[in-house]
Amino acid sequence: MNIIPAIDLIDGQNVRLSQGDYEKKSQMKRTPEEALEFYAGYKSVTRIHVVDLMGALKQEALESNLVKKLSELSSLPLEIGGGLRSLETIGKYHEMGVEYFILGTRAIIDVPWLTEAVKKFPGKIFVGVDAKEDDIYINGWTENSGVKIDEYLAEIEALDLAGIIYTDINKDGMGLGPNFENTARINDLTRHKVVASGGVRNKADLDKLESLGITEAIVGKSSHTDEFWEGIE
Repeated sequence: MNIIPAIDLIDGQNVRLSQGDYEKKSQMKRTPEEALEFYAGYKSVTRIHVVDLMGALKQEALESNLVKKLSELSSLPLEIGGGLRSLETIGKYHEMGVEYFILGTRAIIDVPWLTEAVKKFPGKIFVGVDAKEDDIYINGWTENSGVKIDEYLAEIEALDLAGIIYTDINKDGMGLGPNFENTARINDLTRHKVVASGGVRNKADLDKLESLGITEAIVGKSSHTDEFWEGIE
């Protein structure tokens, strides 16, 4: 199981939200730079998940200066999400050395644009499918897109993606475990690699995801605790 720790940014700080609620923000004990160094010490960590939370809400990249610094500091590949609404923004992050790009809102509502982005950056784009039950949410998880998971996956099946990042919004940041059932169902629906996200608490959760055929998991709040890393190399 490959672990992808999350560094979520607001105003340059390393924070976590609960269920995507910007009013339920907690600051993590490590700065983004300290977190980057800490995670790099584990063999199971294959890349770092960085999210510009205000960028996702405001529909533009707001943390690009910090992301550039993190890219320069990191010995591991970075994937960046939040506010990536144009090919120009993706290109700027690419020039910074960011390796993977997470496209959410515009990728959900504008599949022709997503197709164009994938042609320009083949194998480098993850689509963020952030959902409550089967409804995909957009704009920093604040708005129901009106798009259902199953129909969307069918529409993007042929694209040369890096994978699908599935997040159950109701599980995210709550410490209640992932949505195992829906993660497994989505994995069965698509040929794309499915990355689990939201609610991962411990190694037991990772082991269960692995038993369902999931090979990668993004870990947010739990990855900031020393307890999570016990028994993990």
